[in-house]
Amino acid sequence: MSSKISKQALDTADRTILSLLQQDGTLSNAQLAEHLSLSVTPCWRRLKRLQDEGYITGYQANLNRRKLGLDVLAFVQLRFMVVTDTSVQQFEDIIRIHPAVLSCHKITGEADYMLQVVAADLDAYSDFVEALLRQVPGISMMHSSLAMREIKAVNRFPVA
Repeated sequence: MSSKISKQALDTADRTILSLLQQDGTLSNAQLAEHLSLSVTPCWRRLKRLQDEGYITGYQANLNRRKLGLDVLAFVQLRFMVVTDTSVQQFEDIIRIHPAVLSCHKITGEADYMLQVVAADLDAYSDFVEALLRQVPGISMMHSSLAMREIKAVNRFPVA
C-alpha cells in the first residue's frame, strides 16, 4: 500500500489546520475554528478527516534535548558488507526500538543507512556504538559526525 497522499486533496482551510497544529498541537477544536472563521462542527469534521486520511499521525510535545542532559547529537553513516534480508531486518528491528536513535533512513550514496543519535556525553555515545552498532553483523563501515552547533532543528513540514 502506498503512503503517498495527493496534495490536491487539501484546500486552504485544511492547510491552515495542519500549519496551526504544527505550531501548537494543544489548540482545541474551538480555537482552530476561530482561526479559520468556521463553526466548530465543520472544523471538527475537517480535523477528523485529516486524521483519518493519515495527514495527522499523532501529537507530541517538542522537548529540549539539552535540558534533558542529551548534549551529544551524532549523525552516523553505516554500510553493510553484504546486505541480506535477514541482516537488514535484524538491524532495522534493533534500531526501531532503541531510544537513543531519533531517526534512521535507508539512503543512497556510499552508505546504506544514516542514523541520528543522541547521548548524554561522548562516553555514553561510545557505549552506544560499542554495545549496539559494533554488535550488528555485517557492518563494514561506520562514520560518525558530531554536531558542533545546532543551526536549525524543526520537525514541521511546509504545508502552505
